[in-house]
Amino acid sequence: MTPSAERRPPCIVVIGVAGTGKTTMARLLARRLDLPFAEGDDFHSAADIAKMSAGTPLDDADRQPWLESIGRWLHEHEAEGTGAVVACSALRRRYRDTLRAACPSAFFLHLTADRAVLAERLLRRTGHFMPRSLLASQLATLEPLEPDERGAVLDATPPPETTADMAADLLRQL
Repeated sequence: MTPSAERRPPCIVVIGVAGTGKTTMARLLARRLDLPFAEGDDFHSAADIAKMSAGTPLDDADRQPWLESIGRWLHEHEAEGTGAVVACSALRRRYRDTLRAACPSAFFLHLTADRAVLAERLLRRTGHFMPRSLLASQLATLEPLEPDERGAVLDATPPPETTADMAADLLRQL
């Protein structure tokens, strides 16, 4: 890698199950690092949103076009050298592989929290299509980052501002 490539702003994917605070943390992190932000849910089709709103988990065929759209967005920002931050569940390794295929430099920040914390947060959440009933399927689907994946795991239990500060510090050290 050339020195100029090493100094390019990062493309960061904030991942985790519903209730970890992906969107809030990713938005805060993007502000701290002065990077463009995208909400992964905005890349879902209307059919996907309707399916999840009805309490039915998406299958891999549903997710593939969604992941490819997010991957294209990351690729554009990587190619432009602007870096970016996107909130995207990316629960399985193969989902992250799809994103990595589009944006090889992607760095994954995996937010975690206890199931009880997640359930409580989902109970209090309003205005989102993801019902609390899908938390169990998300936890069952989750494949944590593997040692060969470029990324880090962060506890999402502290306030989002604290988690975003920790993430920004971590990314500045890389």
